[in-house]
Amino acid sequence: MMTAPAPIRIGYCLSLTGSLADNSRSARLAHEIWREDVDSRGGLLGRPVEFVRYDDQGDADLVPGIYKRLIDEDEVDLVIGGYGTNTVLPAMSLIMERERFFVGLMGLGVNNALLYPNYFAMIPTGPDPNAALTEGFFALAAEQSPLPETVALVSADSEFSRNPIIGAKANAEKYGMKVVHEAAYPLSPEDFAPVIDAVAESGSDVLFLCSYLADSIGLVRALRSHEFRPKMVGGAMIGPQNTAVRTELGPLLNGVVNYEYWAPVPKMMFPGVAELLNAYQERAGEAGVDFLGHYMVPLAYAQMQVVAQAVEATGGFDDASLSAYARKETFPTVMGDVRFGAKGEWSEPRVLQVQFQGVSGHEVGQFQNGSRQIVVSPPESSSGELIFPYAEAFAAE
Repeated sequence: MMTAPAPIRIGYCLSLTGSLADNSRSARLAHEIWREDVDSRGGLLGRPVEFVRYDDQGDADLVPGIYKRLIDEDEVDLVIGGYGTNTVLPAMSLIMERERFFVGLMGLGVNNALLYPNYFAMIPTGPDPNAALTEGFFALAAEQSPLPETVALVSADSEFSRNPIIGAKANAEKYGMKVVHEAAYPLSPEDFAPVIDAVAESGSDVLFLCSYLADSIGLVRALRSHEFRPKMVGGAMIGPQNTAVRTELGPLLNGVVNYEYWAPVPKMMFPGVAELLNAYQERAGEAGVDFLGHYMVPLAYAQMQVVAQAVEATGGFDDASLSAYARKETFPTVMGDVRFGAKGEWSEPRVLQVQFQGVSGHEVGQFQNGSRQIVVSPPESSSGELIFPYAEAFAAE
């Protein structure tokens, strides 16, 4: 009697509780769909896949211990990065020490200073991630008339926000805008009115926001209830990509311009992505996760596609071999073809800027096909024109 092959065990942590839980749980479901897809085709190297996954609770201090446990006690075959800079970066010292192959999910600029050759970033910000995340926002502002001249930078006081703010400052200078106000607020404050009051005192033309999910809701509400009207708002907010945030804010989002990594526009319908999102959305309600999954799901699934293709091509789990393969090959994924370049980042940036337009009420279906989140940059992916200034986008409400 033949013995069933032992599973391939892949270890990592996700922030399944805490401030990043909503996005992390979407990533978990995307990973599970990938695992089921792989197993239905006979597994990886002919073996089923098993995840060994721990909740880091959104606490960066817990991450190094989790990865030590995964490697030393659980003896997993592979490790991958969890979601976001706050989870990926704290793992890096141990990953580097053990010389592991490591594909992180949406960590921004994690390897800028570390220069670890076995790290690969599943985020479409390209070789200069700090600048690429925000450049489209400032480039759009610089094309408007009258030209915005001043910028206010408001961010959460967290590891996540540091790199986008560095990029925003560089892009403001590049496009001839002066930073007249900069502030960092503690995570999830009770009241955002004082934050907007301070921005209003600066009289800035552009309000650049770098915020987490709950904070994004508070900031948008505070701004719309204030008499201050900058000419352009948004930039690097985590939240407007999330269906629950969109439906909660509804028309209050109109006019906001923000980054996206994927949107349901024709030029981003890469092979397999529609089927993936259909499978995810069929299970989203029961799983209690983001209904649409546009932000997290394609990248989380593509993360595992990269790992799987490297394993199949090299025939095993040797970290050096996997890393050497990933550095030179192009990976077909649901995010299109991915090729890694400097510092393990994508060789070419593919960041979108979208503006919310025509949002009416709080019904989820209006966000399904991209008709309310208009891609306004880059030109090759655009699905409509920017409404400028900001107030014009909700003048008819």
